[in-house]
Amino acid sequence: MKKRILIISQHFWPENFRISDIAQGFAENDIEVDVLCGIPNYPNGNIPEGYGFFKNLKQNYNGVNVHRCWEITRKGNSSIRIFLNYISYPFFASFKVLSFLGKKYDAVFCYETSPVYMIFPAIVYSKLKRVPLTTYVLDLWPENLYSVLPIQNRFLQNVCRVTSHWHYKKSDKLIAMSPSLKDKLIAVTGKDSKDIAVIPQYCEKFYEQEIADNELAEKYKDYFKIVYAGNISPAQNLEVAVDSAVLLKADGIKDVKFIIVGDGMSKNDIEKYAAEKDVTEYFDFLGSKPVTDMPKYHTLADCLFAPLAKSDLIGLTIPAKVTSYMAGRKPVITCIDGEGSLVIEKANAGLTGESGNSTQLFENIKTLYNMSPDVRKQLGDNAFNYHLQHHERNKVLGQLIDFIFN
Repeated sequence: MKKRILIISQHFWPENFRISDIAQGFAENDIEVDVLCGIPNYPNGNIPEGYGFFKNLKQNYNGVNVHRCWEITRKGNSSIRIFLNYISYPFFASFKVLSFLGKKYDAVFCYETSPVYMIFPAIVYSKLKRVPLTTYVLDLWPENLYSVLPIQNRFLQNVCRVTSHWHYKKSDKLIAMSPSLKDKLIAVTGKDSKDIAVIPQYCEKFYEQEIADNELAEKYKDYFKIVYAGNISPAQNLEVAVDSAVLLKADGIKDVKFIIVGDGMSKNDIEKYAAEKDVTEYFDFLGSKPVTDMPKYHTLADCLFAPLAKSDLIGLTIPAKVTSYMAGRKPVITCIDGEGSLVIEKANAGLTGESGNSTQLFENIKTLYNMSPDVRKQLGDNAFNYHLQHHERNKVLGQLIDFIFN
């Protein structure tokens, strides 16, 4: 008899989140999958054509049954709008999940990006039906919240801390991306070590492709190409790239180009900051692209860039883009404290630096810029080999299935 799983995740296809592939992977392994998600509008708040509050609320995605509930969109990406988006999904999903009470699942699985409160509807179903809940902790709260919404009020900070930890405690099992994050989750929940697994994020198989794009290659043929692909928000701290460009310009290095593929609440601010610093010639902002196009930007790159805002606790997680980059066979250059840089050092897959350290980034760019193509290729090969050993899709899917259902 088939296993059945209910997945709770605010974000799902057609939004670019890895949970879409995980759900498909479960279905490929003969598991019946239902997903409760919100209306697609990430990252800029725009609802794609064909979707809405009364459109496509039920779909099938590659064998996965998708059920959508309402949420307030991120439109405008103001702090107030982000806050309303954060609380609206768990509110509406907690009512929607009651319609699933007539179904019997073997497991409930929450893919917890921000906000942590998206776990709540999973807790509701789990407790009412006495079905074990596993939460995959991708964004550690409340620490990730503070990187997007800088809350200074001590009372509000305490509320966020207590409610965040309550959600983790109510999950029967947790999945951490690193040993240090596991230690943190044990400390805040008091759970037994066996109830928290360390399973890294994988990336979809298409990231392993090398796709040459002649038009892109011609456009950037005269540049040392640094590609950033992903969301643009305060948590990423792309200002560090602008500050390093100032140093590159002062040093007379003119043929470096940051190619920014993505969108988000900070995009306009970063563009303005580059203009203020008089380094706009070092940047191309290409906007959002289909996730399946990412391999051609990775193939184009001389190196791939992964920054993150400074925070000791955010540094406990490995950003999804780092694992995607490592599948791309190119050197990775980081401005990340903690695990995101540590994995690059372990793999000998690039050059690492501290969060927000633009001088260190400048020096690392110069080192890669002056490095021979053969040495850069070896760093990229190291990244890919580490990916195959530790982050390959089918290996990680097997680990997830074993932990969730056993």
